[in-house]
Amino acid sequence: MGLSFVSEPVSVSTPATSANLGPGFDALGLALTLYDDLTATVTGSGFTVEIEGQGAGELPTDETHLVVRSMLATFDELGERPPGLAVRCVNRIPQARGLGSSSAAIVGGVQLARGLVKNGLTLLDDADALRIAARIEGHPDNVAPCLLGGFTIAWTEGTGARAVTLAPAAGVRPTVFVPDERGYTATARAALPPQVPHADGAFNAGRAALLTHALTSDPSLLFPATEDRLHQGYRGPGMPGTASLVAALRSVGVAAVVSGAGPTVLALTEVPADFHPGSHWRGEVLGVDDAGACVKGGMVEHAERGPVAAGRTS
Repeated sequence: MGLSFVSEPVSVSTPATSANLGPGFDALGLALTLYDDLTATVTGSGFTVEIEGQGAGELPTDETHLVVRSMLATFDELGERPPGLAVRCVNRIPQARGLGSSSAAIVGGVQLARGLVKNGLTLLDDADALRIAARIEGHPDNVAPCLLGGFTIAWTEGTGARAVTLAPAAGVRPTVFVPDERGYTATARAALPPQVPHADGAFNAGRAALLTHALTSDPSLLFPATEDRLHQGYRGPGMPGTASLVAALRSVGVAAVVSGAGPTVLALTEVPADFHPGSHWRGEVLGVDDAGACVKGGMVEHAERGPVAAGRTS
């Protein structure tokens, strides 16, 4: 028997995310209170995308759009595609700035597809959703917090991506500094060496462990916990403005890091009121999203999610 598609629109708000958080390269991530709002409806034929906000006039408006591609990959996992889809995206997450815009599109597509199928959230639970999203994105560090919310630790096993999500301590209030120019993950990764000194690996292992404690229990330790030797130094020459801003913030005691692959800068402790990043940077104080990308509408009476992919710790 085939799938049963719902006729009502389904919506999802997908949070921006920041990955790495300094020493947690390709493993740690944080969901932020900045959202793309996506809505999808099953139609009789064709695939159309309407875009408002970030990416309007640039991103494709057909089945090659990342949201639609992610929906179709999820429908394939479920065993059947609908005849057509109409998708609307209201995008607020800056594109190619290190705030997880592609992960938001991927997770949004996965969640919309689950919501458009009767019992879709049961047929594919959150562990399945994370596995699909990470396979599309190529790594789980951004898709995990986008899907699950909060502070996440993600890894990959033989069966695919897994993650745990933890609740950040009260008082962790991120500030992002978003530049005018864009950056691209592939370029940032190309700057990384194939090998690093053993001492640097050991340094980062200790700092990543400390960061987990600092974010969840003792924010006073966030400054030393955000030190990194694995990736930010190598990427600095390719984005000198970002490296300079991180250094300037840290010089006044702010726990600042490159957000993801950059060029956005993330501060995890309070920024002095008299600190001025420069005219090319837009600063915004955000909260930590603790819900992740929850489905609304269709066969779902309220925002809900299945079991966390690996476990939740508060």
